[in-house]
Amino acid sequence: MKTMNALWPALQRVGQWGMACGAMLATTAALAVKDLPGGPAVNQLDLHSPVTRIAADQQWLHYFMLVICLVIFVGVFGVMFYSIYKHRKSKGATAANFHESTTVEIAWTIVPFFIVILMALPATKTVVAMKDTSAADLTIKATGIQWKWGYDYLSGEGEGIGFVSTLDVTQREMSDSGKAAGDDYLLRVDNPLVVPVNKKVRIITTASDVIHAWMVPAFGVKQDAIPGFVRDTWFRAQKVGNYYGQCAELCGKEHAYMPIHVKVVSAEDYTAWVAGRKKQMAALADDPNKVWQLGELIARGEKVYNSNCAQCHQASGKGGGAIKALDASRVVLDADKNKQLQIVLHGVPNTAMPSWKQLSDTELAAVITFTKNNWSNKTGQLVQPTEVAAARK
Repeated sequence: MKTMNALWPALQRVGQWGMACGAMLATTAALAVKDLPGGPAVNQLDLHSPVTRIAADQQWLHYFMLVICLVIFVGVFGVMFYSIYKHRKSKGATAANFHESTTVEIAWTIVPFFIVILMALPATKTVVAMKDTSAADLTIKATGIQWKWGYDYLSGEGEGIGFVSTLDVTQREMSDSGKAAGDDYLLRVDNPLVVPVNKKVRIITTASDVIHAWMVPAFGVKQDAIPGFVRDTWFRAQKVGNYYGQCAELCGKEHAYMPIHVKVVSAEDYTAWVAGRKKQMAALADDPNKVWQLGELIARGEKVYNSNCAQCHQASGKGGGAIKALDASRVVLDADKNKQLQIVLHGVPNTAMPSWKQLSDTELAAVITFTKNNWSNKTGQLVQPTEVAAARK
């Protein structure tokens, strides 16, 4: 006991020193990270600042319901605690003896009914508005893929544009090294979704593998993306800027690496972006009848692999866990090229391997050729774009 008494002051000092260091580290971390406009804020407790009418209505409803619930809470518990205090036994209170009160029963039926109606009317109006995807200026399909988003502009200005949006490679490197940095950590992507300001944008959601969810809090939008089903939602951003979200449905081990970045630009900038994107697509378009050489396909395939496949199969081709290795894979080494081609085109049900139909014939031919001739795979085989086109039919 004497020993403990002697040690106690020292232990207290150690504890105080530890708490001081912890507070200092927390303060340093807080100062190192700043609010991300259009994204999360440091120590954020409230909803995101709304940039659409729907999000503003949702925020108003949130506070409206909160006030009603608070009034009910204070009223009910106020009466209860007052009654307990006023009619306590020490004051000589005697319990009343009665069986019913028609007035009270009518009151506690009618009052809640009107409260529910008061809450339901504005909520219903907002929900109906959320579901009204008609008369859209722009329609974009968002396809959830483990673990990235595919975007296809289906109608409106920009029709025909399509691309895959993946977590920026530098973000993944920071995560793997355990050295997080930047206000947009795990939110930066290689290809953001670009839309014009003050235009109604309809988002059609689906998925190629498991259930995902497309969510951007500043827009007040969250819509599940379900394989084999089509859902839709919409938004009309009223302010130019960058807005961030994430997949909001647990979709596998890389769920945290599936951010959403929407870039809202002026009408003029959007028109310029569309023109530039289409010019870029035209420049990248390949002659479907071109006969490619092995070296050309391998070089092209390496770029496609690093952009779309390396995140799961790893740069080494070794895979990991449920992700199968491509290095020394029997399917990749098989002389029957159609086996691998069908897997890449259609995916493998109930696995992490999605369909990659959204890639062009040349890109698919190149990436398959790359895997057949990289690492320890030295098959000398190549796949021509015409073979991919034939397999699609």
